Amino acid sequence: MKRLILLFAFIYLFTSCSKSEPPRTLRVVSDITYLALGDSYTVGEGVYQEESFPFQLVDQLNAAGIKTLSPDVVAFSGWTSKNLLDGIKQSNLKPKYDLVSLLIGSNNQYLKYSKDTFRKEFVELLNIAVSHSVGGRATVFVFSLPDWGVTPFGQLKNPSEVTLEIDAFNKIIEEEAFNARVHFINITPESRIAGVDQSLTCIDGLHPSGKMYAEWVKKLFPLVKTELY
Repeated sequence: MKRLILLFAFIYLFTSCSKSEPPRTLRVVSDITYLALGDSYTVGEGVYQEESFPFQLVDQLNAAGIKTLSPDVVAFSGWTSKNLLDGIKQSNLKPKYDLVSLLIGSNNQYLKYSKDTFRKEFVELLNIAVSHSVGGRATVFVFSLPDWGVTPFGQLKNPSEVTLEIDAFNKIIEEEAFNARVHFINITPESRIAGVDQSLTCIDGLHPSGKMYAEWVKKLFPLVKTELY
């Protein structure tokens, strides 16, 4: 009896293992739409448009076979969170986008605006981003602030104070991104490498170079690709 049971068990295992796995079906994605919200870091101040991180991301998605349209960029150099809120109201946005990125707060910090006010406005911006996202919270991507204190321009200010203030604003951004259950991309460590690598800062001595933006996209691209498939 034992031998018979063992024989049936062997036959079952052999036939189970020999069955081929059903082919996986990839969801076909095309004409992906992208809304990029922010300030000079989203515009790509000091670099060619194609070197800015939104356009580098689009290039990578297209290279990966994910047909993506040019991004709708609502951003302007010098914008605070309040400026961005006003800019969104004045923009002719699509009702929904396949992905939305948000990077704002550096000018709030630079101008020494209230952190409490920033938190309130940032939450409002997060809600807007989610409302314009096809995938809801899953396809909203929030960046931390780069530390401009390490740049040549920042060195003329008080770089240690800038670093502390950037960390304080980033704490708010990370907390609210967590509360909103959206993706948080911490690019601050990469930005600080610019203190020892001048090629990571563009010619104006303040904003990131295309090379630096490429480092940000290295973090962003895998998350976006995962959510789109």
